[in-house]
Amino acid sequence: MAKSTITQLRDFPSVEELLQHKKIAASIKYLPRPIVARVVKETIALSKKDFKNGISITPDKLIESVIRETKKIKRKEITKVINATGIVVHTNLGRAPLSDELFDEIRKTTVGFGNVEYDLQTGKRGKRGEACENYLSELSGAESSTVVNNCAAALFLILNTLGNRKEVIISRSELVQIGGGFRIPDILKKSGAKLKEIGSTNITTLIDYENAITHKTGIILKVHQSNFVQKGFVEQVPLKELVTLGKKHSIPVLNDLGSGVFIPTKKIIGYAEPTVQMSVRDGAAITCFSGDKLLGGSQAGLIVGKTELVEKIKKNPIFRTMRADKIVFAILEKLLMYYLDNSWQEKIKLWNMLSISESELYEVGKSIQKNLKNNNISVEATKGFVGGGALPEADIPSVGIIFSNKLSPNKLMKEFQGLEIPIIGRIDNDRYILDLKAVEKSDITYLEQSIKKILHKFSC
Repeated sequence: MAKSTITQLRDFPSVEELLQHKKIAASIKYLPRPIVARVVKETIALSKKDFKNGISITPDKLIESVIRETKKIKRKEITKVINATGIVVHTNLGRAPLSDELFDEIRKTTVGFGNVEYDLQTGKRGKRGEACENYLSELSGAESSTVVNNCAAALFLILNTLGNRKEVIISRSELVQIGGGFRIPDILKKSGAKLKEIGSTNITTLIDYENAITHKTGIILKVHQSNFVQKGFVEQVPLKELVTLGKKHSIPVLNDLGSGVFIPTKKIIGYAEPTVQMSVRDGAAITCFSGDKLLGGSQAGLIVGKTELVEKIKKNPIFRTMRADKIVFAILEKLLMYYLDNSWQEKIKLWNMLSISESELYEVGKSIQKNLKNNNISVEATKGFVGGGALPEADIPSVGIIFSNKLSPNKLMKEFQGLEIPIIGRIDNDRYILDLKAVEKSDITYLEQSIKKILHKFSC
């Protein structure tokens, strides 16, 4: 580099000079050159401002800054992480985990060309997701079904189709907030529907619903409290009673289940979540739920219900803006088949993980502890969670690798997150925990090696 020290502005190296420096050139191997060039330009500009303010700047500092910033950008890319938080459906870590087997099965239908909208019988344009819709209707027991890109989109689309410029009756206890700060009332308003709140925070009765019905009423909306719990002096109206009321006044009842589940959950996680089949049997005209939570698949919004209403929803011009792509349909087809042929517990990774016993996890933990022979870790019972805004009361028995409170939990978290394959744990009672509930068997060796490496670093 031309100047070893910077004493005036013209001493600053050019963008090209920095890009050709061997340390920065190495960054171009893992980031596109235009991105690295942008970082160099921004770093030079900021350093010049600092220089004008009397801060000492050297070429080495410039290079260090560029490398630091390029690494930050690289870390923003989606990469594999090991989920040691104890939260199985972790929203920030991609929600429901997908299996290698599932991707192997859909690879041949998603790589290259496929009959996404081509009818192999007639040789003409076909319907996107037709097989998926058939399986979904069969599994749920509904007359008809369809799929959009997420559950919030499904709710918006349903309300815009059936409740635009009409009143939608909803209990105040069900005006929930979902992830990312989005609130059900806000979605309702944007759909063109008029929100009509009834009842109180803790008590809503059938009389409240009946008194709210007018000629302007378009929908009775029930929203499942999937991400929080009310206890004590509370009362809600069962779906079945709302359906009876709706039929009396010829008003459809929409049930937003949020997570959505097709199998009994009591035995596996000790808490009985209402199923999609129950919603259909109880008479909900339309039921919507997510694809990447308790279904165990990719992001999608699934809609099941009466054929007449589902067809109206599919004819809404907005429907196209929310449609799912071929990968989503391929994943859903396989997942729904797993439920239909009763192989879901074995083949769907979510349920496979949730079914692992506490004793199995304890054996894994004790094996790690025995191999490492380090007094700074212990193996203890912990509580895992389903997560993803699902089953808030379902504490799942789990086991964790617990680090001594002599070691800074915040420093430990930073070290584990900084690994080549980041390991994401949690801090509880001022101790760092690597919960084993959602750690895959294939990652146990890497987890053990990483613990050993970081404990050695802390002992130095």
